[in-house]
Amino acid sequence: MNKSIRIVPAALALAFAAVALPAAAQTQPAQPTTVEKVENTGEKAWDATKSGTKKAVNATESGAKKAWKSTKTTSKKAWNATKRGTGKAVDATENTAGKAGTAVSNTATAAADKTRQVGDKIGEKIPGTPQNEAAKKP
Repeated sequence: MNKSIRIVPAALALAFAAVALPAAAQTQPAQPTTVEKVENTGEKAWDATKSGTKKAVNATESGAKKAWKSTKTTSKKAWNATKRGTGKAVDATENTAGKAGTAVSNTATAAADKTRQVGDKIGEKIPGTPQNEAAKKP
């Protein structure tokens, strides 16, 4: 019985060593090689470049869309302002032309009336004219 007690702990120690040592060896992290470090750094740089490029493309597209929309809106506002301004200018020109036409007409009518009056006065002094005959009648 004395022998079996010594055998069991020795067998147990052997079994433990067979299981524990390979497990301990596997859990120790291996240091990466220089090639692995370079590959890892290269992948990170590629991912960063790819991500940065996507962000730049998205920003450019967004900026272009905003610029186009702004240009379109500004052009529309300018066109509408031009149409309103042109309409107002046409109205003002027509109004002024109408006033000028009325003034010219009034001036011409007044000049014609004065010319007739002067002609009538002259005609009163010339014998045989209708104005002279009319002036003789009381």
